[in-house]
Amino acid sequence: MRTIHKLLIASILSIGFSCTNNDADTALTFSNPSSFKMEDKPVVIAKDSLKLKVQSGFYPLFLVDKDTLAYQEIDVDTDGIKDHYFILANFEPKEKIQVTLKQTKEKPNFPKRTSVRFGKRDNANKAVSARTSDSFYKTEVPKALGYQPYQTDGPTWENDKVGFRHYFDGRNAKDLFGKKTAAISPETVGLDSLGKVVDNYHVMEPWGRDILAVGNSVGLGGYGLMVKDSLLRLGITVTDTINNVEKTSFKILDEGPVYSSLQLSYLNWQAAGWPYTVYEKTSIWPGMYGYKNQVLFNNLRGDETLAIGLVNINTDKSVQQVNVGDTYTVLYTHDKQTYDKVWWLGMAIIVPTKDFLGIKEAPKEGNFSNSFLAQMKIKNGIPLTYYAVAGWELSNPKFTSEDAFKAYLEELVLTLTYEIQVEIN
Repeated sequence: MRTIHKLLIASILSIGFSCTNNDADTALTFSNPSSFKMEDKPVVIAKDSLKLKVQSGFYPLFLVDKDTLAYQEIDVDTDGIKDHYFILANFEPKEKIQVTLKQTKEKPNFPKRTSVRFGKRDNANKAVSARTSDSFYKTEVPKALGYQPYQTDGPTWENDKVGFRHYFDGRNAKDLFGKKTAAISPETVGLDSLGKVVDNYHVMEPWGRDILAVGNSVGLGGYGLMVKDSLLRLGITVTDTINNVEKTSFKILDEGPVYSSLQLSYLNWQAAGWPYTVYEKTSIWPGMYGYKNQVLFNNLRGDETLAIGLVNINTDKSVQQVNVGDTYTVLYTHDKQTYDKVWWLGMAIIVPTKDFLGIKEAPKEGNFSNSFLAQMKIKNGIPLTYYAVAGWELSNPKFTSEDAFKAYLEELVLTLTYEIQVEIN
């Protein structure tokens, strides 16, 4: 568990605090150090850093004048105790916001803007039930079982802008749900009227649909390893009957109005005769057309390169590279690259520049194919963080323009680069 805790803790924003003794309500100052506007900017604060200790049966309120900032409590170290506040706030350039922390007996009710969904059936004749965790072993893949046990092939996560899903059935690719509404998609996506697994999300619904052809790629933000010139897929393809990962596990870490996260672990991944252990944490919050991903490897030999995928099945265009500041490198495509090339879609991965080694294109055939790949340095026990982004024209008409999608990516990178400064008075 120590390795997992390290990955989780690394995902929390680093904030410096200055505190003074105050027996009344706690006063805080949130400061935007940048010269541009930020909307739905996360601020994460450890509970034990605050002077006001919220009493049992009470709930905190973060007030700006008479307005309440949306927040939720999250468990950073997965010990079952909610030890941090995840707060969303809007900032003008260089703005300082005065925040008062109070407590109330009335539970705050914030609009639901994020979600994680995971369902499974125990056999082909049973209905799916919602689960918060699951594990499966290498012989339990759908081709061997004779049926698909998982709703939408695995967990989905979404915010008010976009949705994603992970093929938990051994393929370990990341797929894309285009959304036409800010509301969270129905719980019945991927189920029939009897609660059994069905593919009903490749047709347009009021909320949107699956819009991305994945094939034998790793989708948008999936990954594997590269050793010399060989690509090593984490997992299998749809036609395989046995997995190359001994045990794959899933757990919902957080789900709430402003933050949702999930954890995946891959124990004893056999790749080119070598056993790896991999931990992955995926998180999402409102306002962003994308998700955050972190991966941590154990038992690397030292000659491996992480390969993060950007599927290119439905585009003939080259991948574009953009550097915004010194922190991040952006790789993106923009084309009519949805199913049957119907709609404009921009896709991108945002990776740390210090670890970026260049771009490689995967083969057109094979079990790890049809992708532009960001080659990244990876070290044992050290998490690598990156972002995957998708802008669909039916989510926002501006994404019909490549220039507009590129401008959004540049704006997003700046928002991710600058951290809000917090002072506790």
